[in-house]
Amino acid sequence: MSDPYAALGLAKGASEKDIRGAYRKLAKKYHPDHNPGDKTAEENFKAVNAAYSILGDKEKRERFDRGEIDAEGNERAPFGAGGFHPGAGGFSGGFGGQQFSQEDLGAFFSDMFAGGGGGGFNGGRRRPTRGADRSYTLDISFEDSVLGAVSRVTLPEAGAVEVRIPPGIEDGQTLRLAGKGGPGRAAANGGEAGQNGDALITIHVAPSPVYTREGRDLRAELGVNFRTAILGGKVVVPTPKGPVTMKVPAHSDAGTTLRLAGRGVAEHGGHKAGNLYVKLRIEIGKVDPALEAFLAREEVTSADV
Repeated sequence: MSDPYAALGLAKGASEKDIRGAYRKLAKKYHPDHNPGDKTAEENFKAVNAAYSILGDKEKRERFDRGEIDAEGNERAPFGAGGFHPGAGGFSGGFGGQQFSQEDLGAFFSDMFAGGGGGGFNGGRRRPTRGADRSYTLDISFEDSVLGAVSRVTLPEAGAVEVRIPPGIEDGQTLRLAGKGGPGRAAANGGEAGQNGDALITIHVAPSPVYTREGRDLRAELGVNFRTAILGGKVVVPTPKGPVTMKVPAHSDAGTTLRLAGRGVAEHGGHKAGNLYVKLRIEIGKVDPALEAFLAREEVTSADV
């Protein structure tokens, strides 16, 4: 990948919102689950994720824009007064015309800044390097965000993996899957490869048509009929864990709020389960003729007085 901006179809001055939007659109378009067996789509998916791993990270994006890292997230060799200039067959200059391949030059600077012995060459061998982190997004339901869940996803470099969603996760938070990012690189002479990078999963929580969230508590509205509001009675209330029966006290007015303990965000990590607060909304519905006649008589009586 030569330019992460081009991979996402963006100009260099794109906003963070534009970057996120382009990434989500293209990742969905090229996802392997939507394009089984399509090698071109698979390569595009990898390129899109690699681009977002740079542009989706504020610090990495700034460093890329300044030319400090390349499109793969690797450190760029500093070209100072001694001046290295690309030439046919490699890089030349600065050492009496001696020719160096790009790999040799990268190994030299990698070892020099890693504090390697022997003047930084470490015997002319590149050290093992850690793989790059990869960034992804995962859409989950509101109910999964408050109860927790396990989602199975396919990553281009790690294959099918399980993502454990902790109860109480919020929109925009990121989960880190250690070792599920870009592969580490072995030293030039072979041997053990460097540590793999991590997969960074940014969570997008779909809004709920029923609930709103306040910390670990939830709020919802429930319509009750006129009779139940006056006389009281039992009603069925939907909750993220499933429907429960709640008693409405007599003489309940519109706006009365009742509490269902422990029916909010599930208990997790030392946090107690939140509550669900249900605000009553009076719904007249089909009017009982006897009630209508009674109210009519009351209106006549009040007028006579």
